[in-house]
Amino acid sequence: MASSSGGSTPGVVAVIGATGRQGAAVVRHLLNDGWQVRALTRTPSSDAAQALLELGAEVQQADTEDPGSLRPAFREAYGLFNVQNPQTIGVEAEVRQGRNVAEAAAAAGIRHVVYGAAGVSDQPTGVGSWDSKLVIAQRFRELGLPLTVLRPMAFMELMTDKGYYPQFSTWHLMPKLMGPSRPVGWLCVDDLGAIAARMFADPERWSGAVLGLASDVRSIDECRSMWQERTGRRPRGLPMPEKLFERFVGKDLTTMWRWLRTGQFDMSTQVTREILPEARTIRDWLAQLPR
Repeated sequence: MASSSGGSTPGVVAVIGATGRQGAAVVRHLLNDGWQVRALTRTPSSDAAQALLELGAEVQQADTEDPGSLRPAFREAYGLFNVQNPQTIGVEAEVRQGRNVAEAAAAAGIRHVVYGAAGVSDQPTGVGSWDSKLVIAQRFRELGLPLTVLRPMAFMELMTDKGYYPQFSTWHLMPKLMGPSRPVGWLCVDDLGAIAARMFADPERWSGAVLGLASDVRSIDECRSMWQERTGRRPRGLPMPEKLFERFVGKDLTTMWRWLRTGQFDMSTQVTREILPEARTIRDWLAQLPR
């Protein structure tokens, strides 16, 4: 099978969380690049899983809480895309599941892991869903697995995806706690999928890399203005008291936004542009939305 790098793919890539935002984007781009893809999901009968099957993926049941389900899912696979979502399962479960994946991948002899992580530093920050990913990445390394860590900054879909509650979070509490003029690094989920596929296409270059990813740097105020320019209306923001928000989703996000108010880290778009020159800016991405 031909790959985007011009060579041939060395085997199957298994994708954890294949029906989620990141996983589905990775599956699509790997298939487009000619890879054989094993899409792993807890519910192979779901509409999202069946859509991946129709695209050409092999769909297989696997649960990252169940190491026994991971062993057959990884059997004879060359590569693995790993992602966990602490917003739905909590940080402790995220770490437990990430370790389960690492141990099963090592037992299966996986030759390249690409990890859809997050965070801004190799040092703990006190933000639970960033620090947890350092622990998971370290477990992959301890087991000797060739690892590429992707750290996308804010997903552009935070502005629109109902699962992110943008009216309460992105357009209200995030700017309130972080600061509306504070620069934010942005990347759209589909471009993360394209970048992940390019990691698998060139393992000699990217194995061992830890990559902070952003294709545009804009404040919430700037995003609000571009949104209004595109749609003709201001984005819908509904005030919600911080304590009430934390009752629904916990304190991780509010801790993160406070950290970002003053925290210093590299938000350069250079690496992202080198890997994916066509990566979308906020304006490009907004142009694709329906008016």
